[in-house]
Amino acid sequence: MADSSAAPRRRPTGDTADKKSVLTRVRADGPGGAHSDELDTLIHHRMRLGIVSALAAEESLTFNELKGLLRTTDGNLSVHARKLEDAQYVTVTKRFEGRRPRTEYRLTGAGRKALQRYLDHMEALIRATRDTLHR
Repeated sequence: MADSSAAPRRRPTGDTADKKSVLTRVRADGPGGAHSDELDTLIHHRMRLGIVSALAAEESLTFNELKGLLRTTDGNLSVHARKLEDAQYVTVTKRFEGRRPRTEYRLTGAGRKALQRYLDHMEALIRATRDTLHR
């Protein structure tokens, strides 16, 4: 019996080759200016993309404003906002207005740059895909 693991590998052809070439052509600046073919998975998540996009459009938003805009639960928003805070993409300010707590979020410079890189990457992916479709 022949060992199938010893068979030579063939180059991808057809659709597989086209998909790989599209992904290979799409480059985006990663952390520290290095190039990466990977999307920023931190921002790529639907909820976190919603948070940074909303904060890019407004100077600041409260927890309840974000919760309403994104139609999510307290717990879900808290978890995703914390991940963005840990990555230093957003800042969080907590204070009291009277006896009511008020949590306010702002997009940092690093968060704005990460969002711009993400959008540039997605635009490049869309262009490369369209180019492939028009061949």
